[in-house]
Amino acid sequence: MDWFYGFKLHLVINECGELLGCYLTPGNVDDRVPVPRMVAELWGKLFGDRGYISQALTALLQAQDLHLVTKIKKNMKNRLLSITDKLLLRKRSLIETVNDQLKNISQIEHTRQRSLWNFLGNVAAGLIAYSWQEKKPSLNIRVKEQLQLPAVVC
Repeated sequence: MDWFYGFKLHLVINECGELLGCYLTPGNVDDRVPVPRMVAELWGKLFGDRGYISQALTALLQAQDLHLVTKIKKNMKNRLLSITDKLLLRKRSLIETVNDQLKNISQIEHTRQRSLWNFLGNVAAGLIAYSWQEKKPSLNIRVKEQLQLPAVVC
């Protein structure tokens, strides 16, 4: 009874809540797999949760001038983070707000799809509807503080 036959929608957003990248995978795919494809054109800092911790992924992203910032796991050694990174890591809930708006306002979580094309059309329409929203959730960072724009991955 614990089977999951669904999908995962992986998103990358900026500090203004705008979509920078998305990737659709089956539910059993590791979260770290689509990250390099989604962030191929990005630079700066990428904020994610503990599920994205990987030395291989960190090294790959460092090679393209993208710094991955995550919280540490309980069994990991403590590492030094700048105060700006710590504060922005707390604001990672922004991606959860975007996910909530996609599910509830754009209604991409529809369980009665009858065909693959109907499913893909529903997801695409939801993403387009979200991108046209006038008021998106944002961090409200002032221009002075925007030295390196953060991106959030989910």
